[in-house]
Amino acid sequence: MTMNLQSSALRMLLLLSAGMFPSFTETNQTSVLAQGMTTLTDKSVEFRRLDSHYVILEQSDVSMIVVDNAAVDIPDLPGHRAGYNGVASLKHSGSGSNLFVPAYAGLNFEHIHDGTARNLIEKFEPRKFPMELRLIDSNTVEVYQPATGNWQLESCGRYSLQKDGTIEYSFECIPRKCAYAKGYIGLFWASYINGPENKAIHFLGRSRKTEERARWIDAISPQHGVNSTHEPTGNEKPLDVDKDFPLSLIGNQSAHEYTEPWFYGTRDSMVFLQVFRPADNIWFAQSPTGGGNGNPAWDFQWFIHSPVQGKAYGFKMRAAYFPEENRNQIQATARTQLKLLIEN
Repeated sequence: MTMNLQSSALRMLLLLSAGMFPSFTETNQTSVLAQGMTTLTDKSVEFRRLDSHYVILEQSDVSMIVVDNAAVDIPDLPGHRAGYNGVASLKHSGSGSNLFVPAYAGLNFEHIHDGTARNLIEKFEPRKFPMELRLIDSNTVEVYQPATGNWQLESCGRYSLQKDGTIEYSFECIPRKCAYAKGYIGLFWASYINGPENKAIHFLGRSRKTEERARWIDAISPQHGVNSTHEPTGNEKPLDVDKDFPLSLIGNQSAHEYTEPWFYGTRDSMVFLQVFRPADNIWFAQSPTGGGNGNPAWDFQWFIHSPVQGKAYGFKMRAAYFPEENRNQIQATARTQLKLLIEN
């Protein structure tokens, strides 16, 4: 497995240097096994369990508050609600306000499912079962959750604030039982954006299942659960959900697919960029009202195909928050962050 990943990374780096990107068909056929990205699988890493339900990290021009799923009410994060884990506040010196809706969060682990309505006992299972914060160092914290009550999924998400202010998020999980009716584990992350002027997300893509040349897609859903999901190009695993499946953001595909594994949105002359490894086969998702009227959700989802009980799976992504200049700048930043993800 390690040799295959190294070879895939080398091919990607060569293509990056040539300004090209590969088809996702090479990388999306199997879920990526976890490789010591968090304390869930690397028991040698020392950490300190925090008694508090939040921690503040600062680097460069960026500050963020990472929370577990307990309620928090502090001056920097007033009225934050229970259930919403992840990055509850993200600020940049170029814009003093929180990117995310303060009561909610960003990069927030939200759903566990198998695409069936009958097995969805709890729509928001990560919200409902205890989490703990594990402090690794002054710039790195994990949100750990023991096996949840229904799906028995144990997980750990590591938020590391890099020197340049970029967030690197690594997630690992272990299914402690495997009763997934459609043969996959579906996992979903939400970022609730606080009143952006433009609710759209932007990515390089094309019409689904075509060989069209990549172009800029400015995607916006007309309403919650309509044209909400954008798949990777070359994807060969159809999205299989029940017709009556109640999580409408997951199964309602748009007419587009993305050709490079990143997307962004803008708020207050700032860019929020999310970048993913091709091997992880992430699907983009969005809602114009996920965080309430005027507050869209810029989300993503991940699927573990043919999961094995007791095995660890994981993915890694990066999120950058920086002043907006133009699309050339954004594209260059995205490709730099993608290269760093692959190299690491």
